[in-house]
Amino acid sequence: MKRNAWAAGLLMMVSGWNAAPADAQPAPREITFGTNWLAQAEHGGYYQALADGTYEKYGLKVTIVPGGPRANNRMLMSVGKLDFYMGGSLVQAFSAVEKDIPTVVVAAHFQKDPQILMSHPGQGLDTFDALRASNDILLSKDGMATFFQWMKAEYGFKDEQVKPYGFSPAPFMANSRAVQQGYVTSDPLVIAKAAGFEPTVFLLADHGFSTYSTTIETRRDMVETNAELVQRFVDASTIGWYHYLYGDNRPANALIKRDNPEMTDEVLAYAVAKMKEYGIVDSGDAQKHGIGAMTEARMKDFFDKMVKAGLFKADLDYRKAYTLQFVNKDVGLELKK
Repeated sequence: MKRNAWAAGLLMMVSGWNAAPADAQPAPREITFGTNWLAQAEHGGYYQALADGTYEKYGLKVTIVPGGPRANNRMLMSVGKLDFYMGGSLVQAFSAVEKDIPTVVVAAHFQKDPQILMSHPGQGLDTFDALRASNDILLSKDGMATFFQWMKAEYGFKDEQVKPYGFSPAPFMANSRAVQQGYVTSDPLVIAKAAGFEPTVFLLADHGFSTYSTTIETRRDMVETNAELVQRFVDASTIGWYHYLYGDNRPANALIKRDNPEMTDEVLAYAVAKMKEYGIVDSGDAQKHGIGAMTEARMKDFFDKMVKAGLFKADLDYRKAYTLQFVNKDVGLELKK
């Protein structure tokens, strides 16, 4: 009898919890997430998690703060004005350690950096090694300071081959021997539409530039004092990427076009197709451990290459740049169709 009375009391308690009004539930935790450029398909997983309610399901009210030419969201995150930041290559993360900036990478949603070089077809520049024959490699200052240093160390490229890239395709289109930097998710389309030919594309990641990209970064104190919140944001963002790539991504694209009115459906569709074709998001360790995966071996491989390229000293404690605490948990694998 006592056991039955106890069970009945427990049932009443559970029923009471289930019948609790919605306003009795904990309020969603407000989160700010800064991207590193204007809204585009390369940010699609985060916009998808916002648009389809995934963040809300994880108890998060996320505000995406777009980057752009006059924004410095990385700095805003590092000083506590933003909670999370969408990083680029690991060069930035290693540099933060070098400068004693207490930020840390907690996930990497791009297994491959989308950085490419493009050449004109039929000009004898159809292999990566052959690009060393061009004396007109159009690079930005950032490209010259980062991936081109790796190209020199690994493949023997020379500084005198480089010409300034002003982010206009006109010089490349006018010079059939020119080589231009770009992103696989957009720039070949720009050339095809403007010049009427498909450029030959070289994804640097497929030639050994082994950095992760489109990372989630936060401050070290966030990891140490609010790990549960970091985990929720990482997991929800990862699920957003599965839904964006393999589900109905129209809700995300609508938000992307809201935040970046110059974005078009054609460019969005092209970018998604190329992310799938080249395995930008879902390849390598992500296929085994879920999108966002990172490994110690991959981190060491890229750091060693950057040391060889002269970007960092060998004694830098690069492991401070990241943690594997929040990834490699097979989150979202069942969503891939």
